[in-house]
Amino acid sequence: MQRPRFELPEALVMEILSMLPVKSLTRFNCVCKYWCSSFQTPHFISKNYHNNLENNNLNLLLSRCDGNTFQPYLSSLSNEKDQNYIVKQNIHLPFFEDDSPSVYGACHGLLCLFDSSKDKAAIWNPSTREFKILPPSSIQRPPYFSPFEETYLTLDDVSFNDAAFGFDSKTDDYKFIRFVTLTFVNIELYSLRSNSWKEIPYPDYNPNGKTLGNNYVDGICYWKTVTGAYLDFRGLILSFDMRNEKFSVLPIPEFVGSFPEYYVDLLVFNGSLGAIVYPLQRIDTSFDLWVTSEGVWTKQFNIKSIPGVVHPLGFGKNGDLFLRDANDEVLVFDASTQELKELEINTYLDHHRFAISLHTYLESLVHINGIQEVEKYVIRQPTRNASNEY
Repeated sequence: MQRPRFELPEALVMEILSMLPVKSLTRFNCVCKYWCSSFQTPHFISKNYHNNLENNNLNLLLSRCDGNTFQPYLSSLSNEKDQNYIVKQNIHLPFFEDDSPSVYGACHGLLCLFDSSKDKAAIWNPSTREFKILPPSSIQRPPYFSPFEETYLTLDDVSFNDAAFGFDSKTDDYKFIRFVTLTFVNIELYSLRSNSWKEIPYPDYNPNGKTLGNNYVDGICYWKTVTGAYLDFRGLILSFDMRNEKFSVLPIPEFVGSFPEYYVDLLVFNGSLGAIVYPLQRIDTSFDLWVTSEGVWTKQFNIKSIPGVVHPLGFGKNGDLFLRDANDEVLVFDASTQELKELEINTYLDHHRFAISLHTYLESLVHINGIQEVEKYVIRQPTRNASNEY
């Protein structure tokens, strides 16, 4: 006797599928046209992303520079503690050739890769492997008279400096902002929706100091800046709202950390703007983590003296703090157990070891109207072990 066929309602099927990794969903695109089209709807993309957000399915990338070839690359780390954060895959970026790109985001699973020495930038979805090259700068470079050439030349001495990548919920658009220095500072804003740049007014403040990983939270980008004269500096936070495209300046409270006696590194912690504060002059380093909510700063915890640590890199899954030590190795500190562990990643072999940075993202199906990764831009190499050799 043949058993009756049992079929699940399509709504329930989509609910179950939305809990799967992006890699699985990509394979399932070929099951049927309905599934393929459903995976591209805003509702399904949002549902899948928020499932990853609720389950804290963070992916970890370590930005590095190869010690032999001097080429930039990213190491994709296992996000499971029992695997000791081993390197699963190295991702090389030939599009950026000899310069290590800065990584901005993540925002809804998207990262923006940006070479500050050249006019090169790209938006990248590492989950769907979609890659979009941004158009060149639209800022006019004024001609100048060269007495040596006895003619007018175009100004080539341009630097593309601090930046941020985020989402404008008002127009449903992803935007990238950067500071461009010619003979003076310009601000340039890119819109993914229009695939174009435009200039916006300069806020009379320049970003100063680094941000750990992401500098974007809920529609607003943040940088540290300063005001005042030498030995009388005062730390401020420069913010930019992606929705109204306006800058604002916020104070950094004195109890967070007095400048310049302390490093104050901005970061995103559990979806809020935070700052890791640690002393400028030290032998053994202790860290305070402060987080702001509706303008009120609260100390989340203090990590007592950790010998040999040079700089924090940022937080991974479950509040693990990644650090770089005096030997240029990467460590991870578990605040719940107070355990410090050296990871077998061999970053001491890297070039530009001081520039190692940690970035986290959630898997996402968000489309960016780009192309699929090709070896001209991105090369992925699975690793046999956690070393630099593969």
